[in-house]
Amino acid sequence: MAPSSIATYLVFDLAGTPCALHRESVREILPLPHLHAPPATGGPLSGFLNLGGVPLPVLDLAQLLGQRDHPAPPNPYRHVLLAADGGLALLVDRVTDVVESQSNAVADTHTLNGCVEAEIAFGGRLVHVLSMERILTAEERDRIEALTRRAAERLGSFDAVAMS
Repeated sequence: MAPSSIATYLVFDLAGTPCALHRESVREILPLPHLHAPPATGGPLSGFLNLGGVPLPVLDLAQLLGQRDHPAPPNPYRHVLLAADGGLALLVDRVTDVVESQSNAVADTHTLNGCVEAEIAFGGRLVHVLSMERILTAEERDRIEALTRRAAERLGSFDAVAMS
């Protein structure tokens, strides 16, 4: 396939593997904050970030993509990437660079849910460009949304007590 036009990518480490996202798909990069992990969470859901009173689900991307079987040990250098649409955050091992590069498209059928949309050359190797919109399947997205609603209800119940 022919290379696309030049775009800006955020490159990060994911369990020792460099990956990238389109820069415009990430609203903000945060140092690892304290996450609230209610008992119903588990697997790749690391917990919820309280973002202005609204719970935001934070997914451990390495666990979600099968790069790691268990949560990584605490590391102050990990980063949380807030999706541009504000509905999700991804926990990565470390953001390493922001680069401008041409990409080569990857066929949707070559990865689960088409989550790898392209490849870029970086540091002498090809780096997978992930699609923020396709990292989760529809069923995974529905389950995360249900857990997020429950977390919001729980957080909201404290507002009612505080107002009494």
